[in-house]
Amino acid sequence: MNSKLFYPAIFEPEEKGFSVYVPDIPGCMSQGDNLNEAVEMIQDAIGLMLEDVSESDYPAASDPSAISLEGKQFVMMVCFDKLAYDKKYNSKAIKKTLSIPAWLNKLAQERNINFSNILQNALMRELNL
Repeated sequence: MNSKLFYPAIFEPEEKGFSVYVPDIPGCMSQGDNLNEAVEMIQDAIGLMLEDVSESDYPAASDPSAISLEGKQFVMMVCFDKLAYDKKYNSKAIKKTLSIPAWLNKLAQERNINFSNILQNALMRELNL
């Protein structure tokens, strides 16, 4: 799955800043003191709302032209980057067990090789991250 999702968000100018919500994700709302902050805040809100949802169950995005607006409201498409969100908020270390030949383990330990760092770098290289 592509890590970037696009949802229409409804922005409403307030006395100070903007309130914003995503109609496709029930309960997904936020606010910001300016438009840029409101966009950043709703991106984080989308991440929070979808954190425990399987990617196959993510809600489909509505057609922005089909959204009814009131007053000074306007619609903007908001990009949510799942990979960037996970890097920012889900960096908890996970223990993995692996097997390597004893001779390779011995050499690596003699040279004070950090196994976790090597594996992370290799995985990021392999995944083109």
